Amino acid sequence: MLIVQKFGGTSVGDLDRIKNVANIVKKTKNEGNDVVVVVSAMAGETNKLIDYASYFSKTPPQREMDLLVSSGERVTSALLSIALQSMGMDAIALTGRQAGIKTTKDHTKARIMDINPGKMQKHLKEGKIVIVAGFQGISEEGDVTTLGRGGSDLTAVAIAGALKAHKCEIYTDVDGIYTTDPRIEPKAKKINMITYDEMLELASLGAKVMQSRSVELAKKLEVDIEVKSSFNPEIKGTLITKETPEMEKVLVSGIALDKNQARVSIFGVEDRPGISAEIFSKLADKNINVDMIIQNVGKDNKANLTFTVPETELELTKKVLGEYEQKAEAMEYDRDIAKVSIVGVGMKSHSGVAATAFKTLADENINILMISTSEIKISMIIDEKYGELAVRSLHKAYNLDK
Repeated sequence: MLIVQKFGGTSVGDLDRIKNVANIVKKTKNEGNDVVVVVSAMAGETNKLIDYASYFSKTPPQREMDLLVSSGERVTSALLSIALQSMGMDAIALTGRQAGIKTTKDHTKARIMDINPGKMQKHLKEGKIVIVAGFQGISEEGDVTTLGRGGSDLTAVAIAGALKAHKCEIYTDVDGIYTTDPRIEPKAKKINMITYDEMLELASLGAKVMQSRSVELAKKLEVDIEVKSSFNPEIKGTLITKETPEMEKVLVSGIALDKNQARVSIFGVEDRPGISAEIFSKLADKNINVDMIIQNVGKDNKANLTFTVPETELELTKKVLGEYEQKAEAMEYDRDIAKVSIVGVGMKSHSGVAATAFKTLADENINILMISTSEIKISMIIDEKYGELAVRSLHKAYNLDK
């Protein structure tokens, strides 16, 4: 079997942890598998490098930033290779460029265009363990690029797809995907198997275990992912895979909470064709991610428009919408909200899921400000102070603690 293993920053946080990773990789290789390992920078290393750059400039050139921060992963890959060789294993460390990862030229947020796996395949045929520095690649211009936060997950999935690996194992500091954040609900249970779509929803709705872009790519390439703990590697993790008939029997898979939300309300704006397109086009031009949208007609040909944006983008949103302050009757901004979401592939073939959610929150006297639904998701905007109570109540209502 060909297995791609990815180890995150906490898993390689110091030399002892790198030694622990080397033991996991060695065991996998000794079981008769070909192994490609993708590593992140040691925990805190990327932030340290960013701080170094900010000493000289608050807005350092992005090209130089990519060259700088990509070095963290190269350090880890070299150290892991040295550790494995000291154990008698044949290993080789490669940069993203050496691994054949070609990207767009968008510094700090590049996208993988293609992978030429020839060099990795050559080393695998020679019996070597191949260790690749994650989070990075090379542009057509020959510049080092990085893939954005969580980019090592993306590297691992893309390599697994290019090499047609049997499995991609993502090692973290948790032993799988849980029904909700165990820090909010101690009764949260580990999910044995989840679909790409469910994981994509959970990742985009605030679950931090997997980067959403990597789940999208895994679905596209049909790469099975197992999320496991590097500290308890013997424990079976969570398999992220395509939908199966058994999965539809599970009504709700998980509850997600996202506190990085802000609500924008525009009252009494001119009700004419194209007004929404005009407003949202301006926001899109600034790469502001608009989520839930409600529009209703007021009176005297005026409309009210309410939508949500990430709280971190609220100040930029205010700046973009400045011109409408004179045109609208009023504008409101609310930072004290949270989005609680119910996710489950079984929802599309079962009725009553939404009714249970609304009744559960009503019983806790929690007011719902906005609602958004899809085939496998119900998201509700509520006051932030009730966010964790909502998660615990919904978790119990759908018997996820059983």
